[in-house]
Amino acid sequence: PRSWRRAPAPPSPRGPGPRGPAPRTERMDCPALPPGWKKEEVIRKSGLSAGKSDVYYFSPSGKKFRSKPQLARYLGNSVDLSSFDFRTGKMMPSKLQKNKQRLRNDALNPNKGKPDLNTTLPIRQTASIFKQPVTKVTNHPGNKVRSDPQRLSEQPRQLFWEKRLQGLSASDVSEQIIKSMELPKGLQGVGPGCSTESLLSAVASALHTSSAPITGQNSAAVEKNPGIWLNTAQPLCRAFVVTDDDIRKQEEKVQEVRRRLQEALTADFLSRNGEGVKRAENGEGE
Repeated sequence: PRSWRRAPAPPSPRGPGPRGPAPRTERMDCPALPPGWKKEEVIRKSGLSAGKSDVYYFSPSGKKFRSKPQLARYLGNSVDLSSFDFRTGKMMPSKLQKNKQRLRNDALNPNKGKPDLNTTLPIRQTASIFKQPVTKVTNHPGNKVRSDPQRLSEQPRQLFWEKRLQGLSASDVSEQIIKSMELPKGLQGVGPGCSTESLLSAVASALHTSSAPITGQNSAAVEKNPGIWLNTAQPLCRAFVVTDDDIRKQEEKVQEVRRRLQEALTADFLSRNGEGVKRAENGEGE
C-alpha cells in the first residue's frame, strides 16, 4: 500500500521560525546609573509601530525595568532621577529646570485648564478685627452709609411670639403649680389678647435673651396698629420708667426673702444637731 506524505514547507526567507529571528540587541553600560547597570534598546520589527524602539534597564542582578517610575521605586533615595532621561540614559539638567518652571507656573495658576463650576456668589475673603462700613454706590445722592453690619446680619423675628407661652406654668417638685408673681401696676400689656401671664413671660424672656435695657414699647402708634409699629426687641408692654421708689421697694423685698431663708436654714441646722445629740445619748445609755 502507498502512504501519502505532505511535502515539507519551503524555508522562509526571513529565517527559521514562524516570525523570523529575534532582533539582536546589545546591552550597554549606563554611566548615569550606579556601576553594573545596563541599558538596552529594542527596535520593533512589525505592527503599526514598526521602527520605534523600546528602552529597558537591567540591574546588576539582571532585573528588568520598563519605565522610569519602576526604576525610581527600586533605587529609592540612592540616586536622584529628577533630571534623568529614560530614553537616552543621561542626566539632563535642562529638563529639571523645565519641570521646576512648570511646577512653579502650576502653583501660581491653580485653576489653569480647569472649568470654574462654582455657582456661589463671591464674598469678601478678608477678615478684619475692626468694623468696616459697607458703602452702596448708586446715582441717588440721598443714600447713606450703613455702618452697623451686626444689625444687618440679624434674623427677622416673629411678631407676638410671646403668645406661644400662654397656658404654661411652673410647678415645684411635688407638681404643685407655683403662684405667679404680681407685676407692678405700671406694667400694662400691649397687643391683641395680651394677659398678665403672657406679659410676665414676655418680660422674663426679654431679660434673659437681650442685653439691651428693657423699656417697653416707646412708640405711641403701637396702640393703633401693633403689627406695624411693634418693636420686636422689647416686650409687649407700654413704656415704663423705674423710679428710685420702685428700686427701694424691691430691695426691701429681697432683704425680707433673704432673712426668711436664713431663719429656715438656721432652724434646719439646729434640728439636725438636736437629732444627732439624742442618737449619741441613746447609744451611750445602751
